[in-house]
Amino acid sequence: MYGCEAWTISKQIQNKLEATEMWFVRRMLRIPWTAKKTNGRVLNEANKRRSQVNSCVLGPVMRRGKLEHLVTTGKFEGKRSRGRQSEKIMDGLATWLGPGKVSDILAAVKDRDLWRDMIANAYKQGT
Repeated sequence: MYGCEAWTISKQIQNKLEATEMWFVRRMLRIPWTAKKTNGRVLNEANKRRSQVNSCVLGPVMRRGKLEHLVTTGKFEGKRSRGRQSEKIMDGLATWLGPGKVSDILAAVKDRDLWRDMIANAYKQGT
């Protein structure tokens, strides 16, 4: 696996990766392969579940402000490890919710109505 960032991806390998990703998504949502659902419908349902998780789970965790808050924001004491930084949950959430800073998202979490509106708007836009 060393140097996998530099591998060239052919069209055949890209198709296999996309098929594997869809297989993973279907398994997570417990959709059997015999169900006649298109990939678009499956991805739409996955987006809906993601918005439910973000509004119902992540909001209360961030408002609580304990250890879970530290884990999701990635604010730990000590030295950084060598190599590329791993992606934090907040970074992925910031890209999903659209342009904005992580500090803006943390401020929006405090206001429940604003947080629900942000998640609902992101889901409606299909991001």
